[in-house]
Amino acid sequence: MRTKSVIRILAAMVMASLALAGCATTSSPQLAPATFVAMQEGPGEEYVIGPLDELTIHVWRNDELGAEVQVRPDGRITTPLVSDMPAVGKTPTMLAEDIRLQLSQYISDPLVTVIVNKFAGTFSQQVRVVGATEQPASLPYRANMTLLDAMIAVGGLSEYASGNRAKLIRFDRTTGSQQEYSLRLADLLRRGDSEANVMLMPGDVIIIPESMF
Repeated sequence: MRTKSVIRILAAMVMASLALAGCATTSSPQLAPATFVAMQEGPGEEYVIGPLDELTIHVWRNDELGAEVQVRPDGRITTPLVSDMPAVGKTPTMLAEDIRLQLSQYISDPLVTVIVNKFAGTFSQQVRVVGATEQPASLPYRANMTLLDAMIAVGGLSEYASGNRAKLIRFDRTTGSQQEYSLRLADLLRRGDSEANVMLMPGDVIIIPESMF
């Protein structure tokens, strides 16, 4: 009887170990650390115009056809001789070409330039920080942006934030799948652990829960 009891105890211990191992394997992966200053500065992805961006449209030698406009919430703009032109989802170069084609019906060989004055970008180009932070916000992504840059922009963690339980949600455009990564914000911001800093990508969402205590 004693032998059977020992076997039952050992079996229970094995099952418990397997359960813990299963929990460990299903935990969110962590991203590779990033340096606080990029080793080599470089341009990011080509900028895509988003709703509420402010643009300057310039038509060379035809100043009356230019304008300073804000992209409407429906993603369109209107300038002289160009009505309800879709702008969202295009690069400035693409929009300039579309306006040029429209104006070529009225003037010969127009030369159009589109300048973005104030940036908002599309959701796929923003970094959104929500949850237990001082100022939840959507931030325009910029080249070589890190987790530390985003947290500085939103004022850091709130008093009751559980920074080491934070998650980063990233959409993989090549596979069409969404991946979740673990973050260690408390280690980064409160302990100065440089290994907890990671590179961000356009479209990342950072979710910071509150402490349970």
